[in-house]
Amino acid sequence: MLTADELERYARHIVLREVGGPGQAALKRARVLVVGAGGLGAPVLLYLAAAGVGTLGVIDDDMVSLSNLQRQVIHGTADVGNPKVASAASVIERLNPNVAVVTHAERLTAANALSILGGYDIVADGSDNFATRYLVSDACYFAKRPLVTAAVGTFDGTLTTIRAHERGKDGVPHPTYRCLFPEPPPPGTVPMCSEAGVLGALTGVLGSMMALEVIREIVGFGEGLVGRLLMVDARAMRFETVGYRYDPDNPLSGTKPTIKDLSVHA
Repeated sequence: MLTADELERYARHIVLREVGGPGQAALKRARVLVVGAGGLGAPVLLYLAAAGVGTLGVIDDDMVSLSNLQRQVIHGTADVGNPKVASAASVIERLNPNVAVVTHAERLTAANALSILGGYDIVADGSDNFATRYLVSDACYFAKRPLVTAAVGTFDGTLTTIRAHERGKDGVPHPTYRCLFPEPPPPGTVPMCSEAGVLGALTGVLGSMMALEVIREIVGFGEGLVGRLLMVDARAMRFETVGYRYDPDNPLSGTKPTIKDLSVHA
């Protein structure tokens, strides 16, 4: 049930026919894990907290540095040197005291991924490296959790939703992250953010869209991004969506899977 305070706080959601009281109640019941409290994770956390998601988990083992503040808007100057999860939790609690925050001040690994993910309904991955993205996507498959995942480059970004543990209406399995990106790029071919740079506002755009996609998955309206990759070109201000399909040869959920647990990430 929504309290009188919550009815007023979320009034602009509740008057939306696609959300309404039932949708807002679903948000209140939801438990969402956000991987990374950085450029993408910051707006995800802020907008999901503002939207009234009942429990937000945040996992990150990093500390706030001055160079983060150009894009990681959940942190402030006074937070430099403090754990990102603590900084994020403090802001969320000020923004919306109705939201319970669970902090995981650790790195997601093959050893802890399934136990952590098991406590949540949906995962939003804002990590900044391929190793973590593949780990999160594989773990979500084994944990049977939907995944909203995004990535940003210097002036570009991508966003998609993975429900690889489910099948479509045609009976065909939904595609995995490995159907979309069979292998990570060779080490050293994609420069790190500290080397190549990143447009700060772009992470806000992609992170906000991640939050929107999570909300759509929880409430259940519109056409989600399962089997579709949204691509953003900030130079041309162009948004494009391309489809992708289940690959029966993928090593995770294909007809002859070779990845049967998370030991491949150990």
